[in-house]
Amino acid sequence: MSNHFPISDPTLIFFAVLTIILTVPLVARRLRVPPLVGMIVAGVLVGPHGLGLLARDSSFEIFGEVGLFYIMFLASLQLDMEGLKKNRRHGILFGILTFLIPFAVGLPLGCYVLGLSMPASLLLSCILASHTLVSYPIVGRYGLGRTDCVTIAVCGTMIALLLSLVILALIPAAMEGSHATGLLWMAAKVAAFSGIVFLGYPRLTRWFFKRYGDNITQYIYVMALMLLGAALADLAGLEGLLGAFLTGLVLNRYIPHASPLMNRIEFVGNALFIPYFLIGVGMLINIQALWQTWAGIVVMAVMVLAALGTKWLAAWCIQILRKGSADERHMLYGLSSAHAAGALAMVMVGTRLIKADGSPLMDDNMLNGVVVLILVTCIVSSVVTDRAGRHMSQAATGVPAPGEEKTGRMMVALHDPADVEELMNAALLMRHADSPITALHVTIDDRRAEQNQDKGRQLLSRAVAIGAAADVPVTSQSRLGTNPAASILHALREADADELIVGFHHRRGFADTFLGTTIGDILAGTHRQVTIMKHLMPLNVIHRIIVAIPAGAEREAGFYRWLGHLCRMADQIGCRADFHGHPTTLRLVSDHIRSHHPHMRYQLIDMPDWNDLLTTTRDLSHDHLFVLVSARRGTPSWQPAFDNLPSLLSRYFMDSSLMLIFPEQYPAETYNSSFLIPRS
Repeated sequence: MSNHFPISDPTLIFFAVLTIILTVPLVARRLRVPPLVGMIVAGVLVGPHGLGLLARDSSFEIFGEVGLFYIMFLASLQLDMEGLKKNRRHGILFGILTFLIPFAVGLPLGCYVLGLSMPASLLLSCILASHTLVSYPIVGRYGLGRTDCVTIAVCGTMIALLLSLVILALIPAAMEGSHATGLLWMAAKVAAFSGIVFLGYPRLTRWFFKRYGDNITQYIYVMALMLLGAALADLAGLEGLLGAFLTGLVLNRYIPHASPLMNRIEFVGNALFIPYFLIGVGMLINIQALWQTWAGIVVMAVMVLAALGTKWLAAWCIQILRKGSADERHMLYGLSSAHAAGALAMVMVGTRLIKADGSPLMDDNMLNGVVVLILVTCIVSSVVTDRAGRHMSQAATGVPAPGEEKTGRMMVALHDPADVEELMNAALLMRHADSPITALHVTIDDRRAEQNQDKGRQLLSRAVAIGAAADVPVTSQSRLGTNPAASILHALREADADELIVGFHHRRGFADTFLGTTIGDILAGTHRQVTIMKHLMPLNVIHRIIVAIPAGAEREAGFYRWLGHLCRMADQIGCRADFHGHPTTLRLVSDHIRSHHPHMRYQLIDMPDWNDLLTTTRDLSHDHLFVLVSARRGTPSWQPAFDNLPSLLSRYFMDSSLMLIFPEQYPAETYNSSFLIPRS
């Protein structure tokens, strides 16, 4: 085995990294840990200090450094500039506090606890005071990039990093005894760098974007500016990540948040460079070398506790001053507590600086301490940010006005001939009087495409006939594509349909998922309502509709849409509907029914805890329709118990007629694909 590992072939190295990027988010999702943590742990396992499968070659240095630049660049590029202006006082104050508190604590710790020299203590204080927005991609996952506390955290990051880098640049000059001339020369270089970025970049960008509208050309241009900004910052005696951050700040107004160019920038970063950086950080960690001496353990403990404690104190101070919520404090702390390659770069500076006695300014214990600091703070930052993002997403999502019932175009995706009649009947029963229906069939473009297209046209003809029998016009659409999910998503957008109705997926093997790849990709690719149906009995003979509603469902954008559908279905069939849910949700359900469906028979049953689902549905019969209102991950009503729904449904409800509803969500851009959110 030693002859084959570590892998040296570039093709196999890249394949191994892509495999990690592909599989780690899936495993992390099963284990319910942030994928950022999974990437770092994967780097530890496959790296030279773990299983030794991969060596940390030049590709990890190049891609990893670009990945760090990407994180800072995206953070400033997605920054709400108006929010920054509104919160600039708190942002500046947070930056000063999140720098001064760790710096003031780190200096005496270095001198009196760890026994370091004054220059080494200053360097330790800079490491503790700076931080990196490692967990910022999680903020984008929850659509909170433009909230006030995130804006304050990003602004504070810029200030803390700038102050740390200025102190860092002065340490070598002080050790070498540089005079005022050296300091003036450094100031001149910083001024030249600032002039190029803040004066030259805007003029050049306006000129370029006016003349070249191709998205690929624009993307290459933006990436070139980011890397140039990082290189110029290095030449000026600053760190490259500050240059990348300032470049994004300048380009912010020229790249709209919902533009194709922004989508390409986010996609490439989340799919390749950022994961590469996180894996490379994990490969630096030598677990065995961390516990060799008690002195090393003391250094690690002091650095980790000081870093986490002082950053929390800064976030707490801002929360008190702003009179903010605990979730805002957690978000500030989560974003400002992670140390990454910036801290590693600073300690490497210390290992290269030589004291008068010939020893390095920073020894191996300090280097190992920084590596542990990176690992622990990245894990804490990811977990805290993820939890705060979830809570803030729930609180920020507004509740629709009572009684408001949404209408819109319905699209029915047809595939199995046995499902055509029941899917169309369900659409006819649930539709609002003003809602048009579109029937869709997608044919895979392969050798049997022509034959399958003929079968698809027959399905569409049956759907149109079913609609005509109910005096409801149904438009049909037949598409040819290589990917069924992509074709359905394109059809949804082209038809401006607000909801999709599909049949349940039939599993074709052990490796197949419960919903199937197609439905999984559809859910990940659209914010519109998706209804999945499995019928064992015709809808017109359903005796009762049993609806299970998760807590917080009233905060979803599509709450009244699916509620109106079920009420109309119960009215049309003439059966009773039993709603199981949280008391707060049930009050809104009751108000809506009394206002819009006063003749409907219904019953409200408290189900405060989703884990009581099996108890509340124990009387489910073969002539009942069981409706389960689910949610996409990261949305207001999502909860970890939803991860067990596939096994729960397979075990207890496969002999019942089922309807699985994924309500409409907002905003749409929250669900862009990234390496944090697997497509299926």
